[in-house]
Amino acid sequence: MGLTESNTEKKLLIGALIFLALFLSPPFILGEDAHIRVHDNLDSNLAWYKVLAESGELVGATDARIPQVINGELQRNAFGTEFSLIVWLHALFPTMVAYGISQAVTRFVAFLGMYLLLKSHFVPDKKWALIRVGVALAFAMTPFWPSGMLSTLGMPLALWAFLHIRNGNLSWKYYLVLTLLPLYSSIVLGFFFFLSAMGVFWVVDVIRGKGWNWPFLFSIVYMTLIFMLVEYRLVYSFLFDHEPNSRDEYFHARLTFWHSVRLTFKNYFLGHNHVLTVHTIFIQPVMFLAFILIWFKNWWHKERVFVFLFFLNFALSAWYAFWFYKGWLPLTERFHFLDTFNFARYHFLRPLIIYVLFAIGLKVIWQSGPSWRKIVPWLTAAQIALLIFANEEIIFKNKPSVGEFYAVEQFSEIKNHIGLPQEEYRVASIGIHPAIAQYNGFFTLDTYNNFYPLSYKYEFRKIIEKELEKNKKIRTYFDEWGGRCYIFTDELGKHYMFKKNSKKSLKNLELNILQFKNMGGRYIFSAIPIDNAAENGLTLEEVFHSDKSAWKIHLYRAI
Repeated sequence: MGLTESNTEKKLLIGALIFLALFLSPPFILGEDAHIRVHDNLDSNLAWYKVLAESGELVGATDARIPQVINGELQRNAFGTEFSLIVWLHALFPTMVAYGISQAVTRFVAFLGMYLLLKSHFVPDKKWALIRVGVALAFAMTPFWPSGMLSTLGMPLALWAFLHIRNGNLSWKYYLVLTLLPLYSSIVLGFFFFLSAMGVFWVVDVIRGKGWNWPFLFSIVYMTLIFMLVEYRLVYSFLFDHEPNSRDEYFHARLTFWHSVRLTFKNYFLGHNHVLTVHTIFIQPVMFLAFILIWFKNWWHKERVFVFLFFLNFALSAWYAFWFYKGWLPLTERFHFLDTFNFARYHFLRPLIIYVLFAIGLKVIWQSGPSWRKIVPWLTAAQIALLIFANEEIIFKNKPSVGEFYAVEQFSEIKNHIGLPQEEYRVASIGIHPAIAQYNGFFTLDTYNNFYPLSYKYEFRKIIEKELEKNKKIRTYFDEWGGRCYIFTDELGKHYMFKKNSKKSLKNLELNILQFKNMGGRYIFSAIPIDNAAENGLTLEEVFHSDKSAWKIHLYRAI
């Protein structure tokens, strides 16, 4: 019987890995014709990797600057560490090859980590092989934020290692996991919150009389130190770089109490854009059903881990929502780091928690009797089937493909038309992301970055000052965050993807073109016509069309 169950699990594992490989195939098969996420991906990170690789500063000094962006005032540290393997993937391979490899690494490690975690610690019995493999596959298929890498999806593997060390198993393979994960994840995008949670876990063990468990504490400190070494640029910027930057004006505490309550439930049931779990339709009912079964069967002690995680899951959503509650204002005014560091991201622990709850919940249903047991495979399969439709090629099929977005051929025509070395002039964009121009080698005055000098933000603001005066929404967005240092306009608002079939035009644009020129600006790439271009000191040179591009670019020159 044991041998049969073992063979069944092997077949399930092989089937899951083949299925996952097929799920990952679109970027490899379609290349630049593939459709992938735009927000915080095509509009930023993928262009950043290319700009960094071509800047000559990939391993530059901590005070180095990136010449192509915002007049060379962008710090090299804004692009993260060269010890991150995703940076090297994009330095060594074309964009879509690097992207496909990164997706594969992340998802296969996510699958392995969740499978090992469930098998070792949460659903270990051989008869639950389907639950282990199915939940691990579903977890690996979640539509995570691509440049987050293993920042959230690597947590199950890390927890697997930590729990073994906590239990006294000090094998080298667990420390290898803790050493390698920091090379493909980010401490600020996930592991700061995970490691601090492990620290709390250790403290609770001490309080409960389980001893000081020095190996467990050492493993937490060890992984933290590895992250500090890998993220040395971030550590340097935090400790030694006192130049004011755009992050210093970030303001988050603005929601009323009832808005925070509403956001709590929205996050709890729907999740968050950067760590989507797609748990609403099937996983959430499984969690509720399992909780009810535990209640009626009085399995509180037996399933205490499930009960604890069930309430922790909601608490993390409440923490996320109330981080934006305006009641924090007195503290944020006194302690500035509460604004510059996003502590709301403790909710990035939720993908790990939700899928562990899913697995334990299915186990609880399984144990509730033969009739209940029959629905477990269907619930598992239903979640996997749902996640097929979360594939980027399906979700973003109505967005521009990678090739259409970056429009390399079209922007090459623009470069040839201008006919000057790209480093000799500066450009800015209207109605499209500046990442497109950056990807194509243009030197831009506008950008999207996590932080850049505050003095530059003030200089750039003068270009769009009159437009910001007209529109409170974009004024607040720019002044109280400013990560998107764009040419915002009242008529377009926070929209920056006007495709070539758009009928929109700018009729009342008011830019300070003298300031634009003083900063080195010479050309504006606009996705839509500017009807009052002459009033703004602009002249239309040419309109560029391309069948391979999503845009119709109106090239305006400052006169």
